[in-house]
Amino acid sequence: MGETRSNHTVYNINYHFVWCPKSSKSKICVPRGISDPAQYRHSVLDEIEQSLEASFKDVCGEYNYEIPSLHISPDHVHLFLSAHPKYSPSKIARKIKSITAREMWQQHEHLLENYLWGGGFWEESYYIGTAGEVSSQTIEQYIERTEHV
Repeated sequence: MGETRSNHTVYNINYHFVWCPKSSKSKICVPRGISDPAQYRHSVLDEIEQSLEASFKDVCGEYNYEIPSLHISPDHVHLFLSAHPKYSPSKIARKIKSITAREMWQQHEHLLENYLWGGGFWEESYYIGTAGEVSSQTIEQYIERTEHV
């Protein structure tokens, strides 16, 4: 992945998202005080993986988010994507989670009723990290140098 150009912007912004389905209790979703997260795992995503992957690709394509990597585990999703800086990470997560949830309920209602409660699909919480071509240390060193001015 490199720089992307639009009319007035050159950018290289990459986000790593991780989120869990509502009934899943993987390591990042396990409530405090639980010592064995494995006992809370459910494999709802195994059974809908292909349609969920297609849904992620459709949503990201519609909003011009580039997906370099997507991995759907039985109890959580890793999504690595690049997006224009006009989209905040929280807006990206909210949009993708809401659309994929709606589509999964439309396509797999009878199956999801066995796994999920309360009509939701994704946990509200999620992880986000950023990645680029250079480290924070490199940027700090560049800013501290005076010859770039």
